[in-house]
Amino acid sequence: MIPTLRKARKSTSVTLGWISALCLSVNIAIAADQDLGRNVEELKPSLQQAIASVNVVQLLSRNHYRKLPIDQENGEKVFQRYLDRLDPNRSFFLQSDIKEFDGYREKLDSSLKNGDLKPAFAMFNRYRTRAEERARFMLALVEQGLGKLDLKRDESLVVDRKEEPWLTSKKEQRNLWRKQFKDSVLSLKLNNKTDEEISEQLTRRNNNLIRRLHQSKSEDAFQTYINSFTGIFDPHTQYFSPQTAENFDINMSLSLEGIGAVLSSEDEYTKVVSVVPGGPAETAGQLKPGDKIVSVAQGRKGTMEDVVGMRLDDVVKLIRGKKQTLVRLEVIPGSSKSNTTRIYEIVRDKVKLEEQDASSRILEVKEGKKTKRIGVIEIPTFYIDFKAAQRGDPDYKSTTRDVRKILNDLKNKNLDGLIVDLRGNGGGSLQEANELTGLFIDQGPTVLVRDSRGRTERQQDPDPSQVYGGPMAVVVDRLSASASEIFAGAMQDYGRAIVIGGQTYGKGTVQSIQPLNHGQLKLTLAKFYRISGQSTQNQGVLPDITYPSLYDGRDIGESKLPDALPWDTISPISFRSYGDFKPYLKPLEQAHIKRTKDNADFVYLNEMKNYLSRYENTEKVSLNENKRKLELQTMRSQRLAIENRLRKSKGQNLLNNLDELEDAEQKETAANHGKKKSKDKDDDAFILEAGKILADLITLEKQQTASR
Repeated sequence: MIPTLRKARKSTSVTLGWISALCLSVNIAIAADQDLGRNVEELKPSLQQAIASVNVVQLLSRNHYRKLPIDQENGEKVFQRYLDRLDPNRSFFLQSDIKEFDGYREKLDSSLKNGDLKPAFAMFNRYRTRAEERARFMLALVEQGLGKLDLKRDESLVVDRKEEPWLTSKKEQRNLWRKQFKDSVLSLKLNNKTDEEISEQLTRRNNNLIRRLHQSKSEDAFQTYINSFTGIFDPHTQYFSPQTAENFDINMSLSLEGIGAVLSSEDEYTKVVSVVPGGPAETAGQLKPGDKIVSVAQGRKGTMEDVVGMRLDDVVKLIRGKKQTLVRLEVIPGSSKSNTTRIYEIVRDKVKLEEQDASSRILEVKEGKKTKRIGVIEIPTFYIDFKAAQRGDPDYKSTTRDVRKILNDLKNKNLDGLIVDLRGNGGGSLQEANELTGLFIDQGPTVLVRDSRGRTERQQDPDPSQVYGGPMAVVVDRLSASASEIFAGAMQDYGRAIVIGGQTYGKGTVQSIQPLNHGQLKLTLAKFYRISGQSTQNQGVLPDITYPSLYDGRDIGESKLPDALPWDTISPISFRSYGDFKPYLKPLEQAHIKRTKDNADFVYLNEMKNYLSRYENTEKVSLNENKRKLELQTMRSQRLAIENRLRKSKGQNLLNNLDELEDAEQKETAANHGKKKSKDKDDDAFILEAGKILADLITLEKQQTASR
């Protein structure tokens, strides 16, 4: 299987997506300068919302881990965050709007304390007006006909306008919108859409946006504003409206019955945060973190419905459905630099809990004439059946119980070492991370929890016995988070395991839900610290031996989130050290580099990393059709060459084009439907290399012992 990791990068578009521009004649540009907006009904705050806003301010001031004063400086920060949420690409508001809003900026701290929501609603209503003006402008351009576009003209579009100055005039604004429209047309053309299909899609997209703007509720304005405030404390502190609170975790609901994907709203896109182990999306093997969903269809013959700019809960409703029904998603892969899309077919189902179970195998690593037997335990998530445990079921399932059984079985198979594979493990139960750590140490602390008052509580290994005490490695990547980081950090601190792979996610905070008179508040109350005193927050766990990663530099990880709590340290606590790998790290790394220099899978990973880095920070896109086609052809030819070098090294048939690769992946997905998905056991070069690193470590430790 070809290792395919997707790059995740923050969307650089505005409320209608990567939209581009038309070169129209002067008289059309003048006509488009007219005010095309139609007044939308003004939204007004309710008394319940005002009371809730005061409650949120008070709760965060008293209880949040991060202590922030509600002063003018932070009021101005909230103001800026709110602007960023309403107009992230600076395409709607004019400089005159911002000047008008400046009166709110200076007094927002007192408005927050007093529950005065008028400034927030005034800005939200202005955003709706400008957004409708833009949508109607786009519709007018569609009506002019795509045949009038001058796609030979050399001009470009700045795709990420977050640092650009606000537009100073209607004329300047219309020119930007024209370019954005042209970009949309070119993107769709490069996805092999006909002019008629493009016109239909852009008409439908903008009409849908206008409809959604008119259906906006006061709760939309309130939630957007209050979350601009909660967000300055940290990215995991969030207000949920009553409707959202009723179905509190859309992500969890979606993961349990639907496609099994955690989704978020980012700018105008619905973005995949993660896929749930054992879920339909993970089984299909196509959807990846960072992918952006642009349209959804029901069944193989259903019409694609454009979801760019759609509310997250509305997108969720389209994606969810009855078990064993098919949904088709049109997706911009996170690794795509040209906005080309792919169609993924996923059969809805419930998450199969047995596919989240820990599993094991034996890896045989050859060292000259000798062979070392390395056990591999793959843990997709830290799970526990709380209900069964609470009712006293002696056979309730949990990660620790399953791994204990696996270890007892593996100990009878003459193991030389053990690998715990936590790649892609987004966490789960803290209790399980604590108890799993206890399987590999005699006794001692596992993690420290520090609350907002500075009080520190230690979690302790509840079992004094050590189930496995032999040589060990833990393999992690950027998607290893939370409970995974607690376990990996403890194994590293105790000197029980060498950590191999990529820097982990960096989610090291604890949240709690607080009910309000109107909705709910999720707020951060504490931080996790390793027994060495290092936080797992923000920085995550740094591996001892590093693998190349396609996630490097991308918008995945706590450090990429705005206002994330920082990495820091506290005083370490006393614990027993089981070993010190530092003397061995340099020779281990040298041997690893020498081995992987010509390893096909590592070469592929490095080439893909360089390929993505080459295109990831594109600031402008050409609006010339021929140049745009040439850019796309160059990118695809470079990607094809990378894929074929890997296929050649593995003795596989070479591809004539990337369409063949996509067709092969679709056929593989169809063939594997209904089957349990697992990592390719025979061709996982990264686990095999981890086995070799561990084997080297075993040899070095024996040599050191013999020389004493």
